[in-house]
Amino acid sequence: MLAKGQTVIQYIEQLAPKHLAEDWDKVGLQLGSLQKEITNVLVALDVNDEVVEEAISLGCNLIIAHHAIIFRPLQGIQTDTPMGRMYEKLIKNDIAVYISHTNLDVTEGGMNDWMAEALGIENGVPIKDIHSEQLSKLVVFVPKDHHQKVLDAILNAGAGAIGNYSHCSFNIEGYGTFIPGEGTDPYIGEKGKMERAEEIRIETIVPHTIRNKVVQAMLKAHPYEEVAYDLYTMDLKGRTLGLGRVGKLKEPTTLGQFVETVKKGLKVDHVRVVGDLDRPIRKAAVLGGSGGKYYNSAIFRGADVLVTGDLDYHTAQDAVLAGITLIDPGHNAEKIMKEKVAEWMTGKLVEHKYDTTVHASQVNTEPFKFL
Repeated sequence: MLAKGQTVIQYIEQLAPKHLAEDWDKVGLQLGSLQKEITNVLVALDVNDEVVEEAISLGCNLIIAHHAIIFRPLQGIQTDTPMGRMYEKLIKNDIAVYISHTNLDVTEGGMNDWMAEALGIENGVPIKDIHSEQLSKLVVFVPKDHHQKVLDAILNAGAGAIGNYSHCSFNIEGYGTFIPGEGTDPYIGEKGKMERAEEIRIETIVPHTIRNKVVQAMLKAHPYEEVAYDLYTMDLKGRTLGLGRVGKLKEPTTLGQFVETVKKGLKVDHVRVVGDLDRPIRKAAVLGGSGGKYYNSAIFRGADVLVTGDLDYHTAQDAVLAGITLIDPGHNAEKIMKEKVAEWMTGKLVEHKYDTTVHASQVNTEPFKFL
């Protein structure tokens, strides 16, 4: 059985929810349709003509890419230009293009966690906080014989996460009263008669982003026709997500030695380095893409070095004066996402018994040549 396009996208948005993207970013479906069965998916960092040809050769009808193919407003599509011909080729071969960009960068278990892992950064936290999760308190009253079923449904839907603890809840016994009216079919009691039922009050924490999912799971498991429950918006914030990652290295090293770690971990042949190669490095920061402007945030978090792409001359000069070292492996170092996303998507599809195949692009989209 092949997965529908919307199903594939639901999985990628479980990994990198769209609401985590920056306001300026262009994420989501950019070309084509998801109203079809997906035979093969190609995961790419960029979409260029070579990547499109690769998708055609593999029989792919969906590309999931990191960088947008349409970022600025189009005034028109001329098919006698290189970009226009690429759009035309995608459309004629019925290949949809979906973008997961800054949402993939900041999400837990996404781009910057992959890069941090590759560099040996342990227990990484964001360099720059971007999103604080809004929390709600869910309270529901359940008859004792359905308590465990409803509790499991709520917690398995994602409620009850506090820090590194999951399935957190508070439960207390009490009595509920009600009179079933005309047209009802009560689980407990009789029409027109006061009923006093032994119930359990369940309280738990629910992230705003999955509130509807949790409530629907609760209602499905609950035996009552009319479920008594409350949702309270809380001032307390949940997880904080943000750009980049900073943390201690597994072993202290020098800048020169760490350069080799970066080259090996991110699979790049060359890097640009700012700073004394003999400087001790104990705490490192990494930010995929263009992160030079965040060197002060990295300093504030205690980093000895920031690994990021697209560094300019004046940022390098300012960083030297500020006392932090820099390593620029290039923007293309984000290619680490190809294998990681393909592996994650394959796991989801296999878990749900779909025959759709996911491929990591083998095309090198690095535009620079080092001579």
